[in-house]
Amino acid sequence: MATVFLAQDLKHKREVALKVLHPELAHALGPERFHREVELAARLQHPHILTVLDSGVAGGYLWFTMPFVDGESLRVRLTRERQLAVDEAVRIATEASRALDYAHRHGVIHRDIKPENILLTKDGDTLVADFGIARALSSAERLTETGMAVGTPAYMSPEQAAGERDLDARTDVYALGTVLYEMLAGEPPFNGPTAQAIIAKRFSGEVPNVRAARPSVPDNVAQATTRALAPVAADRFPSAAEFGKALMPSASATVAPVAAPRVSTPAAKPPAAPTRRRVPTGLLLLLVGFLVGVGVLFAWRRGGHAAKATGVRTIAVLPFQNQGDSAQEYFADGITDAVRGKLSSLPGVRVIAGGSSQAYKNSTKPLPEIARELGVDYIMVAKVRWAKNADGTSRVQLSPELVDLSGAAPTTKWQQPFDASLTDVFKVQADIAEEVAQALDVALADSVSQQLAARPTANLPAYDAFLRGEQLFTTKGLNDPVSLRRALAYYQQAVALDSTFALAWARIGRAQALLYANGVPDPAVGELSRRAAERAFAIDPNLPDSRYALAGYYLNVRNDAQRAREEYEALLRLDPDNALALTGISLLDGTIGRWDSAVAHASKATRVDPRSISAALRYGNSLRKTGRLEEARIQLDRGRVLAPLSQPLLEARVLVELRAGNLDSARAVIRGASPDIEPAALVAYFGNYWDLFWALDDAQQRLLLTLTPAEFDGDRSAWGIVLAQTYWVRGDKARARAYADSSRTASLEVLKVAPDDAQRLLFLGLAQAYLGQKVEAIRNGERGAALMPPEKDQITGSYFQHVLARIYVVTGEYDKALDILERLLKMSYDLSPGWLRIDPNFAPLEGNPRFERLLAGGR
Repeated sequence: MATVFLAQDLKHKREVALKVLHPELAHALGPERFHREVELAARLQHPHILTVLDSGVAGGYLWFTMPFVDGESLRVRLTRERQLAVDEAVRIATEASRALDYAHRHGVIHRDIKPENILLTKDGDTLVADFGIARALSSAERLTETGMAVGTPAYMSPEQAAGERDLDARTDVYALGTVLYEMLAGEPPFNGPTAQAIIAKRFSGEVPNVRAARPSVPDNVAQATTRALAPVAADRFPSAAEFGKALMPSASATVAPVAAPRVSTPAAKPPAAPTRRRVPTGLLLLLVGFLVGVGVLFAWRRGGHAAKATGVRTIAVLPFQNQGDSAQEYFADGITDAVRGKLSSLPGVRVIAGGSSQAYKNSTKPLPEIARELGVDYIMVAKVRWAKNADGTSRVQLSPELVDLSGAAPTTKWQQPFDASLTDVFKVQADIAEEVAQALDVALADSVSQQLAARPTANLPAYDAFLRGEQLFTTKGLNDPVSLRRALAYYQQAVALDSTFALAWARIGRAQALLYANGVPDPAVGELSRRAAERAFAIDPNLPDSRYALAGYYLNVRNDAQRAREEYEALLRLDPDNALALTGISLLDGTIGRWDSAVAHASKATRVDPRSISAALRYGNSLRKTGRLEEARIQLDRGRVLAPLSQPLLEARVLVELRAGNLDSARAVIRGASPDIEPAALVAYFGNYWDLFWALDDAQQRLLLTLTPAEFDGDRSAWGIVLAQTYWVRGDKARARAYADSSRTASLEVLKVAPDDAQRLLFLGLAQAYLGQKVEAIRNGERGAALMPPEKDQITGSYFQHVLARIYVVTGEYDKALDILERLLKMSYDLSPGWLRIDPNFAPLEGNPRFERLLAGGR
């Protein structure tokens, strides 16, 4: 509703929160109504209410101030902890209920109770904020006539979601019950990817019992929460005070029977004759209205017709053809992604993910064939030209066409040229989505129309910089340190021009996390990742990319798999078919050894986004880890067709052959790499990741030995150890020691700022082993491996054990090396008897009886 600033009240020398209403809301309200409602809210003086201090108009903007609270919102607390202790959750809900009851007795209904509006001070007090503001909005006729949503879908009472104007205290009781349920269970009682899905569940589903999600919740608290969530207002507590009293331990006998069956637990005595209530007829009829497209929040529909009940339409948006200068290719790709995103907002429409559609860039395949491969009914194609005039103005010429491929022959469902100034590029994107909705006979609720009209930024230069970054990071999928820095420069330019550009902040968070993981682990880079991801989430917590950026930070910087999983799961609650989140869950399943689940999640990701590069890579890797090598070959070869320049896919395919013990086949795969991959970049990649320098053929190894630190993003530690290892297996021990010393010196410098970098400690140990510093080598190697054992992360931890085994081999501790190898061969790891036969790093073990028994164990 507003932009919030931390400001100084110069008159009273105090910090205040200054809230400036967005212009469209200010226009709809008008200053008179705004002041009247704010004055009413300002008269609320209660220990648990954050009151209004002042209000006014400046330059046409409506503003008001509130006390600055030194603490955090309940949303921030839940984001960090997910679930609260039962007594803490009850305390917060009880204090909020007192605030609400006081306001209700003074004639003020809040209408927007949610975790963002409940503030927690450092002293432990609960404050309810923004009283009167939602009331002011909902009472503005001009606002409700536009269908603008008042309230937050996940917390709205059914009557508020239905657009009823005469709300009473029980709508706030419902919202507070939802907040209490979330504090206890870790998520709201009704959830879904869209507002429509949330509200439909609320109308059609039974009221959930919080004890199903958390059996330790006391009986009276569970019953009170369920009663507060009753779909009919008359079945709820008549006041917030009654709700608060019911949460007290002594109140268990006074709570009325609830609408949903309770969960039986050993500690819970079931109530007498619990009843199931049907959703009242009026609400069922309203639900039918929702499902046929008469609107979501205010039963308002766009146009003169309702959507046909024809099921979900599937659309693929193929990369738009750039008709302008080749340097503008990034602009055409960006417009494609933007239109694809707008179409994804349409109810009843499923849009194939960009990773799948991107594979058909400049394709000459017939559209029917593409439709069969993607499993879609419609395909959108378009031509884009960005025309720059001599007078400095710019125009966008766009010619989209929606092709219906559901019949015997392709037919044009809709086609319309657009010619607009560059400043109208966002409106063009929204207009295309609305025209497509009309062509498909899909009715749009106003909330959807608002989403279509939403602009990622109002700053065109910021948008241009963002699109340039997208071409490198998203479209081409480049994640090497050099490419990441190039993309980051564009994203950072975008947020410098528009500090509220949430999507650009999310991209910065993701890119910085990958830069930390794939380059030198600079703590400053990790901190930039965290700040950017949190900034994106603060600006737009419902933006899926915000969650994905947070997950990337926790996974790649903090090595906190549990927090990363929570973010992926939250993202899946927003979008159950999000291929990126499914891929992330698959990776995390692998880290804890749940390989069947890892395969299942990766398989689903490939079904949802059949041409996704990351999904194909994760699916192939999961199959390989479980020993299903032939299936892994098929999936990875499919991925390489989609992304012939992807070195991770190429390397994963090579790992299949090495696990099978086929060195010649592995080298053939490498030699078959796309000629568009620079040879120096290719050999540097194989030398640096998974230490596969020995899988390169002789000519490629000799090329590797000519490289400088520049090919390793200036990381002298990585460069030195790669060349040291290569010289070592080639028998040139003198040069191996020289480069090992260079790596040792650089590693020690890195460890000054990142002393617990497990991988850097291991490679410091390997360098010291080559240098003959046995004691130091083993000490650092064992310390690095202990920081990330397989029990914590089966993927990375097993690899670190692999490196430690090599340190033991170089230092002559063969029995210790064999102890590790025996354990690794029993795990879902790439080492196999076949691998050990061909890996020269383990050649010194040949003839050792224990090693020979390992080799005899199979391929």
